[in-house]
Amino acid sequence: MNTPLELYSFGSTPELYVEYLKRSAPFTMADDHYHDYYELYYMLSGQRIYFIRDRSYSIEQGDLVFIHKHELHKTMQTGDAAHERFVIHFDDAMIGRLAGIHADLLLSPFRQASPILRLPRQEQLAVDQLMRRMLAEIRDRPAGCELYPPHAITELLLLAARYMEKHEPAPPHHATPMHAKISEIIRYINAHFGEPLRLNGLAGQFFISPYYLSRMFKKITGFAFSDYVILTRIKEAQRLLRETSSSITDIAASVGFDNFSHFGKTFKKITRLSPREYRKPYL
Repeated sequence: MNTPLELYSFGSTPELYVEYLKRSAPFTMADDHYHDYYELYYMLSGQRIYFIRDRSYSIEQGDLVFIHKHELHKTMQTGDAAHERFVIHFDDAMIGRLAGIHADLLLSPFRQASPILRLPRQEQLAVDQLMRRMLAEIRDRPAGCELYPPHAITELLLLAARYMEKHEPAPPHHATPMHAKISEIIRYINAHFGEPLRLNGLAGQFFISPYYLSRMFKKITGFAFSDYVILTRIKEAQRLLRETSSSITDIAASVGFDNFSHFGKTFKKITRLSPREYRKPYL
């Protein structure tokens, strides 16, 4: 059993939630994970592998990770298991209340090509001090501690947004040629999820043995190949249910399900709602 040494939290998801966690035992996220609110991840100490959107990144102390709404992501262990991190969740309504007309500026780090921001030493120290102050507030709970997290998050996003306005982030490099190859395959899946996608077919198309592709896909992304394909299809089905008036039958077919019953069961297993129930608030 993986037991955190320390865990402190504030607020509730999706409006505003802050969580500090310090672990010493090995840990990889079990859930295949995406959600309809923003996530900001800060690595206080240690190292992790983070799969986001279409590739894996090596995350180290001081890195900020910006995960947009509905982006598939997963963290995995690398090297020493010990690490400390902050996770912050918030939704559009909260950022609107915090920032008003400046909400778009504060959300700009989530729209960058790379989700990772590795700041220079001076800015990194400022972020570190901000986060350690937030840890003290949510751990010790002094009078008025509820005031600090919204203030800290606003300051953190403003610092990141202003830095990114003036500096082009260095493009991240793939750790190995195989990492680059798996990213290429993921981009293909993301673009062709409505078509038949089978391991053997993609392995031949990208000149890899099916066994090696299956093994490396799981190792590099944290997802089984078939699970990734299904999650990508369901995520797109959710978007179409939110944003279009297409029939549920047409949506199922457009995202690659040739069996409507199988689509309904898979959708409910992942989202805990039927497609009709999921669509209801958006009608």
